[in-house]
Amino acid sequence: MSSVTLSAIIFVLVLGGVFIGSGLRRMLPHHHLSKDSQDVVRLGVGLIATISALVLGLLIAAAKSSFDTQSGQVKQITAGIILIDNLMSEYGPAAQPIRQQIRAAMGSFVDRMWREKKEEAGRPYEANAAAEKIYMDILALTPQNETQKALQSRAVQVVNDLAQTRLLLFAEADNAIPGPFIAILVFWLVIIFASFSLFAELNPTTFSFLCLFALSSSCAMFLILELSQPFSGLMMIPSAPLRAALAPLAP
Repeated sequence: MSSVTLSAIIFVLVLGGVFIGSGLRRMLPHHHLSKDSQDVVRLGVGLIATISALVLGLLIAAAKSSFDTQSGQVKQITAGIILIDNLMSEYGPAAQPIRQQIRAAMGSFVDRMWREKKEEAGRPYEANAAAEKIYMDILALTPQNETQKALQSRAVQVVNDLAQTRLLLFAEADNAIPGPFIAILVFWLVIIFASFSLFAELNPTTFSFLCLFALSSSCAMFLILELSQPFSGLMMIPSAPLRAALAPLAP
């Protein structure tokens, strides 16, 4: 289920709390809505609201941290590929086929990386044949002088670092929020919004503002859900910089 759809469902459920509170107001005996009852309910709701605000804040911070980490790993991969291409360019004509292989493999490499992050966690990692061939071709180079030897050694090191970053990105745990966690948080929000209409008669003004409050709460959940899925959705990490990292080779 997409983040937009789930956030819309949360908005409807939270707004439903307003109607629950309004319905209870009409059903309960008048003495159950006394000043003492209002004070007890407001104290309890204040506690739940504080807990909910803390949890929402922590979740947004954790999701943003995870998003930034994976975005940084993609940037490291982009920089590593550019560096390998530059090293092969300095190596000389003997490395020209390797540079061509890198450009030919970029599209499928990016597609696979984004596709893996969208699929369910727990799938085994499969080595990329094109990437393995590029690595073996770099190892197979025959340096003619100390400069080429140093460039080959540096390129091998960069490829190994790039492979490690790639595996770390693959091994990132699934950041999707567990269903029971969302259910409990939504339950808290429903209680809070039910209390808003329990002791006050609904009118167009209060209902309009309650709708805005419910929308704000669902937007907070939307941010958490979107940030926890950095390779899909409206806030997806763009793949264009990685795809366009290498300029075409001159004929």
